[in-house]
Amino acid sequence: MKEYKTESIRNITFASHSGAGKTMLAEALLYYSGAINRMGKIEDGSTISDFDEEEQRRSISIYTSVLPVEYNDFKINILDTPGYTDFLGEEISALRVSDGAVILVDAVAGIEVGTELAWNYSEEKNIPRFVLINKMDRENANFKKMVDAFQEISDVRLLPLQLPWGEQADFKGVIDLVNMKAHKGVGTESVEIPSDLKSAAEEAHAAIIEAAAEGADDLMEKFFEEGSLSPDEILRGLKSVINQGTFAPVFVASATNQIGLVPLLKAFINLFPSPLEAGPYKALNKDKEIEINSSDSGPLVAYVWKTTADPFVGKQTYFRVYSGVINSDSRVWNHDKGVEERLGTVSIPRGKENIPVKTVHAGDIAIVPKLSETVTGNTLGDKSTPIILPSAKYPNALYRVAVSPKTQADSAKISTVLTRLCEEDMTLSWSMESSTRQTVLQGMGDQHIEVAVRRASSKFQLNINTNEPKVAYKETITKDGVGVYRHKKQTGGAGQFGEVHLKTLPSDGEFEMTWDVFGGAISQSYFTSIQKGILSTMKDGIIAGYPVYGVRVSVFDGKEHAVDSKPVAFEIAGREAFKIAFQDAGPVLMEPIMNVKITVPENNMGDILGDLNTRRARVQGMDTDKGRSVVTAQVPMAELLRYTTQLRSLTGGRGIFDMEFDHFERVPTHLQQEIINAHKRELEEKE
Repeated sequence: MKEYKTESIRNITFASHSGAGKTMLAEALLYYSGAINRMGKIEDGSTISDFDEEEQRRSISIYTSVLPVEYNDFKINILDTPGYTDFLGEEISALRVSDGAVILVDAVAGIEVGTELAWNYSEEKNIPRFVLINKMDRENANFKKMVDAFQEISDVRLLPLQLPWGEQADFKGVIDLVNMKAHKGVGTESVEIPSDLKSAAEEAHAAIIEAAAEGADDLMEKFFEEGSLSPDEILRGLKSVINQGTFAPVFVASATNQIGLVPLLKAFINLFPSPLEAGPYKALNKDKEIEINSSDSGPLVAYVWKTTADPFVGKQTYFRVYSGVINSDSRVWNHDKGVEERLGTVSIPRGKENIPVKTVHAGDIAIVPKLSETVTGNTLGDKSTPIILPSAKYPNALYRVAVSPKTQADSAKISTVLTRLCEEDMTLSWSMESSTRQTVLQGMGDQHIEVAVRRASSKFQLNINTNEPKVAYKETITKDGVGVYRHKKQTGGAGQFGEVHLKTLPSDGEFEMTWDVFGGAISQSYFTSIQKGILSTMKDGIIAGYPVYGVRVSVFDGKEHAVDSKPVAFEIAGREAFKIAFQDAGPVLMEPIMNVKITVPENNMGDILGDLNTRRARVQGMDTDKGRSVVTAQVPMAELLRYTTQLRSLTGGRGIFDMEFDHFERVPTHLQQEIINAHKRELEEKE
């Protein structure tokens, strides 16, 4: 592969709902441009993009693939992203390093939840977007219906730059509304527009000229004076309004039949910005916001947007150079970690193939193996120029499982492997939940977690069991309580003696223990021993095995023995006295309450509200947004453990939700008793 300078590069994300045809469109473009000599198929796992064994097993994209297409001395870096919502993190990472997005729509299935998410995330990134109505050859394909439906979810005006030449089985090509020519098949040759489409094409062409005229003052003046613009002027005006986000052009294609490819490639080059035109890019220099331009002569600034682990070649780091150049066998500075990294052979990725290059120019995307410290979101550069690029923002995890090692060997490496998995995937996280003593793995859905578990097994030889996680309840008290306990143990030699009288009081703050013993009934030297006993009990819980919080303790009396009293005796006495006082103080369980935002089609609203009622939810508000209903509610965490799956079932996969922790609240009495009984059964089983 030859070297490409900044102005000849385009970085474009293909994004959509699963099944809209992203992977096959990329495959068709690779085939047409000569990068591959035959087109693969998703069903037999032979596409360049879906090369991972898990993708081939499921017949869906799971990871983003970089697929450079060379055409007319330009390099178009296509980032083919997964459409299934569980793997949204891959799409967000790809959009972070793209200067344009193509949102694909299945001409029959229409606007689906993944379509909307892709549109909204690309809007957040403020990058120009194309809408591509794909699969126009399918039965019931309807171009106008799709455009109208898409316009309902978009605040940006849609501007068809093509019309389909026939539909469904008669789909044979595209009508180019800029040059007013018809392109049959792949689109290498142009012919006159068929007479039956002439009037519709002329009407659409007039709308394009008006839109292009908004792109520059001189174009607007010429349009008012002459009423028309030349094809070059139209393209210049369109590029301006598309890059400003005023308009989104609409194209048509059938990727599997290779219809409409050439006009699409030309549009990528003519209408999407090069990295030079897309800048300047925002960055931080010593906490001061600055702007950088994509130029080989600038300081080195490269953003790591993806990392993967391969058992044969080790860790692979994908990066985009925003400024400066990166050479093979060089050294760079990781500004986030404060360490130097040595780069070996730098390559241009194409699916699973890596094509070695000597130099990567500003704006290009490349890969390097075996960096020791660098992870996703890091910025690489020169040590003398500390410029850091902002990391992408990822959604909160929605699905949790408790994981445990299957064998002793697995136990030794579980934390290392989970950390590596989470470094690769920014929507995956794990933690040790102290209150439940479980290792919890969090992701975007059941498939996401399932893929991570299988990856742990196949790539890292870690075998783990998964279970539904326990809810992180807490125990506290509602009133004052008193506890008295005497620990007395007599053996052949010296005995043990300690008696503690204490009071428990509700508290809003951290644990606090006061010494209120008067007259020297017991020595204050036993303070730490009593406190140690109480803290160990608080950690293990008293009524249901969950940590205690919101309690203040006052030790007000006790007894000691001149010979037999020892620290261990007062530790035991303090522990048991605290248990008695806690039980006397109206103990209750507290549960985590989550703020939840649920977005669903309007016709699913009744089902969602009915389901929320069964989940002890308190609905805070209802709204509509672009034809969809949005419900905000407060819901106990215990009711949301498998909500991702349930929501998809209720809405046919079209509902999405987000949640974050808000506060703790008292568990209803009848549910509290169930939790306490379950804890007792668990203890009995252990015995």
